[in-house]
Amino acid sequence: MTEYPISFERPGADPADPRGAVLHTPTQVPDAPMAALPAQARAGETPSTPSTATPCGKGKEPASSADTTGPGPEHSQPSAVEPDTHRPRPVPESVPDRPDTEQDRPQSGGTERRKGQGLAPGQPTPMRRDGDRLRFVGAATRRIARGIDLDEIVMGLCRATVPTFSDAILVYLRDPLPVGDERPTGPLLLRLRRTDRIPAERDTESAGFSPALQPEPAELTELDSLGAELCEVRPGSALAEVLRGVRPVFTDAPAAHAALPELLGAGGESLVPGGQRSILAPLRGRRRVIGAALFLRRPERLAFEADDLLVAAQLATHSALGIDKAVLYGREAYIADELQRTMLPEHLPRPTGVRLASRYLPAAETARVGGDWYDAIPLPGSRVALVVGDVMGHSMTSAAIMGQLRTTAQTLAGLDLPPQEVLHHLDEQAQRLGTDRMATCLYAVYDPVSHRITIANAGHPPPVLLHLGGRAEVLRVPPGAPIGVGGVDFEAVELDAPAGATLLLYTDGLVESRLRDVWTGIEQLREKLAATAQLTGPDHPPPLEALCDEVLDMLGPGDRDDDIALLAARFDGIAPSDVAYWFLEPEDAAPGRARRLARRALSRWGLEELSDSVELLVSEVVTNAVRYASRPVTLRLLRTDVLRCEVGDDVPQLPRLRQARATDEGGRGLYLVNRLARRWGATRLSTGKVVWFELSKTAP
Repeated sequence: MTEYPISFERPGADPADPRGAVLHTPTQVPDAPMAALPAQARAGETPSTPSTATPCGKGKEPASSADTTGPGPEHSQPSAVEPDTHRPRPVPESVPDRPDTEQDRPQSGGTERRKGQGLAPGQPTPMRRDGDRLRFVGAATRRIARGIDLDEIVMGLCRATVPTFSDAILVYLRDPLPVGDERPTGPLLLRLRRTDRIPAERDTESAGFSPALQPEPAELTELDSLGAELCEVRPGSALAEVLRGVRPVFTDAPAAHAALPELLGAGGESLVPGGQRSILAPLRGRRRVIGAALFLRRPERLAFEADDLLVAAQLATHSALGIDKAVLYGREAYIADELQRTMLPEHLPRPTGVRLASRYLPAAETARVGGDWYDAIPLPGSRVALVVGDVMGHSMTSAAIMGQLRTTAQTLAGLDLPPQEVLHHLDEQAQRLGTDRMATCLYAVYDPVSHRITIANAGHPPPVLLHLGGRAEVLRVPPGAPIGVGGVDFEAVELDAPAGATLLLYTDGLVESRLRDVWTGIEQLREKLAATAQLTGPDHPPPLEALCDEVLDMLGPGDRDDDIALLAARFDGIAPSDVAYWFLEPEDAAPGRARRLARRALSRWGLEELSDSVELLVSEVVTNAVRYASRPVTLRLLRTDVLRCEVGDDVPQLPRLRQARATDEGGRGLYLVNRLARRWGATRLSTGKVVWFELSKTAP
């Protein structure tokens, strides 16, 4: 069978060899005997033992298989004990070699091959079999296909081709890359995405593409100076015609040679070796050309052959399709990340009397969306609602359902419904979304004035309370049925929330895995919290952010199968001495009495400088409440980092800020509140509403 030379063989290189470096021929020693290689046996045959008379010499004995000192021919293999000093970087995917027959080995030491072209010492030796070409294409495409994102695929193309197929490669991609079926707008721009090359040798015999490109230092592996960073493909230009043709071409062709200055920049064509030592391969995706790859060989290397165009076409096709899929995958991952990010609170609020910290971990980097969520919702009366939930599944559908349930919970919290009523309405909403929409949820309301917390549970793991002394306890909360079951009554319990205690709400991904059940994980969580609290002493609770990190550290490698949502609340509370509370009858004398009570409270707290502003604003708000209320009006002053005033009545209509006309006798009360108060607002309750405002402790 006639064997045709192939220009990218690496004898002796194993594709699984971690060294993967370019193998070089051993140094030639004059007058040394040549090592004889056994002829390759065909299928089913046994290799014959070479006779004493061989074509390698006249009457000489054949060299021993261990003798590696002789001058090897072009396809001779280096000694197993010879130190390899030319290993620039690993190339895992290479082509296995099979020993040549004696008829195939040149008799002149490998200095003559084709058209008088020879190989310089230390250069990769070419392959000679069509089977090797097929094995190389298979190995290269497998390496390209292993990539998931864009950079991995482009790097796979570079590492699969250099140095096995070419000495250097330049990869250009469209900027920006089109996604899916979208039609790109604007001019066609190609940006140099990645370059790779064989490091130039330290001697001057391997000078690279031209002496001007000799790298400093000699270990440089990136073509930093070759090729333009960005080029515009003008319609009708030579580069546009080459890209439109789709098929790889040798750059010594007139059309491709004319396209090089446009691709590489002015004078770039002079850096490309001639004599069919460079191939320009368009990268075409499913819909359109998305880039180009330029394969280069040094002048001292054998030129590419016609069959190498088929290899370049296969590499370009697999790379382009992989890039197309990577761009689509990247867009889907971006959409999933944005969806998950917008479904969760971007920043936690800073309610009075409580400090908050949170964590969220997806199930895996490749599945960043899920149904776990947490939330903290400020409520009237300086209270705060703490919510954590878990929708079944880890898909976009689960994330969408989670977003709807979270929005529903926020709306119900704004109505100031009891926790059990909130879960009841969430259950009804889940049933409206579908029969298989199941979720667990825990809803708690903390009151910093009374130092109490009310909790209702819908099939969720119970919370853990870490006391100031270091004792951690699992709160006994009725478990309830998951949301979406329907026809289930939920029960709420009210518990003490002492100052300095920390409440930990979490999803089951923190405590359940393939290695442990839920209750084992909950016990380990309790022990972890207690051990962490011991580090800071009985009088100082651990820092909240550090506590969250310590809790997540209890997860071992491979011990996480589900999303994790974690919400930690440190109860500071409001001392009774910082609270003043009164009931006012809905009568005309109520505003005057409210001013006197506020003045006394401010005097007791040492805030007399705020008396004028507080009396004016309290009078306006109480006057509006008394005008429409039929039951006693509540007035409460809270002293924290700010002074907060709350006025409640039984009228559900919320006041609106409006601009009073010059002839109006009223309508300026809220205008004064808006101008003088630091913040103000109105919240509807189940029994009416609360209008509140805040002032800084220093007089404005």
